[in-house]
Amino acid sequence: MRPLILRTTLAVAAACLLASAYSRLSSPAAMTQTANALLASLSDEQKAKATFDFSSDERLNWHFIPRVRKGLPLKEMTQEQRHLAQALLSSGLSQQGYVKAVSIMSLEEVLRILEAGKGTNVRDPENYFFSIFGAPSETGTWGFRVEGHHMAQNWTIAKGKASAGPSFYGTNPAEVRQGPRKGLRVLGQEEDKARALLMALTPAQRKEAIVTETAYKDIFTMASRKAALTGQPNGLSISKLNAAQKKLLHDVLDEYAYNVPDEIAQHRLDLIKKSGSQINFAWAGVAERGGPHYYRVQGQGFLVEHDNTQNDSNHVHSVWRDIEGDFGMDLLGDHLKSSHGAK
Repeated sequence: MRPLILRTTLAVAAACLLASAYSRLSSPAAMTQTANALLASLSDEQKAKATFDFSSDERLNWHFIPRVRKGLPLKEMTQEQRHLAQALLSSGLSQQGYVKAVSIMSLEEVLRILEAGKGTNVRDPENYFFSIFGAPSETGTWGFRVEGHHMAQNWTIAKGKASAGPSFYGTNPAEVRQGPRKGLRVLGQEEDKARALLMALTPAQRKEAIVTETAYKDIFTMASRKAALTGQPNGLSISKLNAAQKKLLHDVLDEYAYNVPDEIAQHRLDLIKKSGSQINFAWAGVAERGGPHYYRVQGQGFLVEHDNTQNDSNHVHSVWRDIEGDFGMDLLGDHLKSSHGAK
């Protein structure tokens, strides 16, 4: 027992030292170091699965449903490689975002038990794929993706800057209603904060915010490569909110913005600030908790979507989209202009 306690103590101490060291690194530096550490641990066969040219169309080929994927899954890694892969994932997320990501992975085991083998897909917490595009470098141009069922995160690094998006989190079940993990709601804050805003609206404001009494079946942008909504009602403008209501709206947006490291979160906050009065909140479906609902918050440069309608309203899809910057398109545009001159 004592050697086990000692090993556990040393492991915790080492993790704390590692976290302390990386807290002093910029996001591109931490991403580069963890990506190269993972690559160095892979066999040639594993590396062939995990790596792609940065120009590959695969970089934009993302999704959040169970499907055949490219990349190297956790289940094909050694225990040591899995730790390095998790370090890479952690480098692209805040503590809050990382907790959500690994908790979502763990829900695959809950689904496996709930479905009792009746589901059409094999539920596996290690069926999450890691892909690296280009050669990791603090000053070069490259990217990486981690995705599987209900978790799809995309990062791009260019000229010493990093961006994150599309950034998708989902949960099924949204709330674990039986078993030892009963009560777990990985994305509970995304739902509760938006509902708090809805409930704080006056009847006239709520009439404008609720664009339809029937919740949409899913988020509109799905796994589109470019975030865009066409012909959808705007909902309620932030300009019609009082100070307390605006605070509630920003609480919703903060929940999404702070899923990534501070410097990337700041970019998201800047997009929100630049949108000014051009931010709208739209709700569809039931207002009370437990019923089918959808909401979105859209500004000039960003879009947040959240949907909970499937599986008796116990199945969440949520996403942050950077309208001009998904897949680092804004960084790549700046890089091309500075390197080759604007045409």
